[in-house]
Formats: sequence, structure tokens, C-alpha cells
Amino acid sequence: GDPSWLKPRGAEQRNEGLRWLREDRRAQQGADIQQGVVYFADDDNTYSLQLFEEMRSTQRVSVWPVGLVGGMRYERPVVEGGKVVRFHTGWRPSRPFPLDMAGFAVSLKLVLENPDACFDGDAPMGFLESSFLQGLVTMDELEPKADNCSKVLVWHTRTEKPKMKREEALQAQGLGSDTAVEV
Repeated sequence: GDPSWLKPRGAEQRNEGLRWLREDRRAQQGADIQQGVVYFADDDNTYSLQLFEEMRSTQRVSVWPVGLVGGMRYERPVVEGGKVVRFHTGWRPSRPFPLDMAGFAVSLKLVLENPDACFDGDAPMGFLESSFLQGLVTMDELEPKADNCSKVLVWHTRTEKPKMKREEALQAQGLGSDTAVEV
């Protein structure tokens, strides 16, 4: 009887995918069993093919902007000197990793090296990504992609008009998204 937004959705399915990868790769032979990138794609997103090229070189955890998410034109890691220093987000920016699920990829090697890393199905709303990433990487280790997180290559393109309330609130404070970033 709880509202659908009260608890994170998809944790069990993602954890099952991680379990399968770990078991399948353990059973394989050869030097390339740890090659690959894990990305949690979603059926309500639209992807530029360039995104998949960007994530191919992921060594640990790569990150990039996501368009039309969180009530904003985009959310993104903010990069200075080639490092992620903070996040442009309108909702709970103090989260350990205030990223959307579509905004990161993890190297398969890192997943296999950390068999306990998983999504916490009891995490508070908005903390599902952080529950997984905290067991794998620090913010300093994030790898910015998409031209230092200045290009949007994935969008939440639901079948409804995007709600931009947080964007409007941030614009009123002079903190809105950079309009030079194409969404």
C-alpha cells in the first residue's frame, strides 16, 4: 500500500543482473573475462550512440550529464581540471553521488573485484545510485566523459511533457542550468 515513489524501484532486478555477471564470469576461462562495462539502461530513456562509445574506455566509474531529469533541463557532474568536483542537481545535492542511474557506467572488472557491491533496496528515495557507487569508488576517482560532462548524450524522454519546476526555482535564484548546453 506504500506509494510507488517511497522506495527505490529496480534494485532487485539490477542486483540479479550483477549476480548473474559475477557467476557467469567466474565460470568463464581466458584473459578477457573481466573486459566490459556495466550500464543500467532504462526503457524510458533515449540514447545517443555516442554515449556507448564514450563509456567503452571506462576504467572504474565513468559519468556524464543526463537530460530532462530531476525537474531540470539536465543534471550533471561539474568538472574542474579534469576532475568531478560537485554536481549540478536540483534535488538533494548532498547525496554522496547525486547522479541519475543513466549517468554512469562501471567497469566489469570493478564489479567482479567487489562482490558485495549492490543496490540497497531499502535506500531512501534518490539514494539507490549512491548505495551502489559508495562501495566501488570515491568522487575523486570518477571519470568524466561527454567532453568533461558538457554534452548531454542520454535523456529521460518519457511519454509526457517534462516537468521543469526545479529548473525554474534554480533559475529564480540565478543557479539555473547553463543554456549553452544543448539538451
